[in-house]
Amino acid sequence: MEVVPCQRFDEVFKSLAEKRVDAAVIPIENTLHGSVHENYDHLLHFGLPIVGETSVRIVHNLIAPPGVPFRSIKRVFSHPVAINQCLDFFAANPQVERVPFYDTAGSVKMVMEENLRDAAGIASSLAAKLYGGRILKRSIEDDRENHTRFFLLRNSDPAREFRAKNDAKGWKTSIVFTTRNVPGALFRALSAFALRDINLAKIESRPLRGKPWEYLFYMDLIAQIEDPNLQNAMRHLQELTDLFQVLGCYRRGQ
Repeated sequence: MEVVPCQRFDEVFKSLAEKRVDAAVIPIENTLHGSVHENYDHLLHFGLPIVGETSVRIVHNLIAPPGVPFRSIKRVFSHPVAINQCLDFFAANPQVERVPFYDTAGSVKMVMEENLRDAAGIASSLAAKLYGGRILKRSIEDDRENHTRFFLLRNSDPAREFRAKNDAKGWKTSIVFTTRNVPGALFRALSAFALRDINLAKIESRPLRGKPWEYLFYMDLIAQIEDPNLQNAMRHLQELTDLFQVLGCYRRGQ
């Protein structure tokens, strides 16, 4: 496959929506940083179905041009999230300035292209390989249990026929909905799933644009969308909500 890079998340969604690419991969959640809120908003706005998920262990490395020793490093570039995941490293090296950059791999690319002799980037070992950098320090993240969950998006759902024929297990269904701002509204919405023993894997609230102090609720359910039990639960939920949308049904990632 050919990889098409984008600098911003909205460009990723637009490229897929306009069919300039066949699929898109977006980060949605990190075990340390939490949810990527911007992408939750894009999922609703663009309506592109989630068709897969995976979890990737994040390893941050300090990367500089070949021949640059660690003692020469005065500045370190990387994405703000990556910088915040390496605070122990910066505490142990107070002489090093943290410089936010738009991307982890992009920081290494910039350091290499400009041949900065007093700077390094924080990124993956693949970035060092791609741009010819040298890893000065490996695995400088604060927490080794640092994982990012990614969604695979397509313009259509290619697994729909497979699910219907095989009654496959081990699937997730993601939805988004709003409720009226009245006492017990969320409790009643969640009861649609609790009463049918459908497991809730995650719930995330996001501000509802145009309606201050009202919220969208994003949910991941451990269920296959063709399951009659889930179909009944969603019909129940739709009676209680002002907005309801299925974001995708996909195999649970490891």
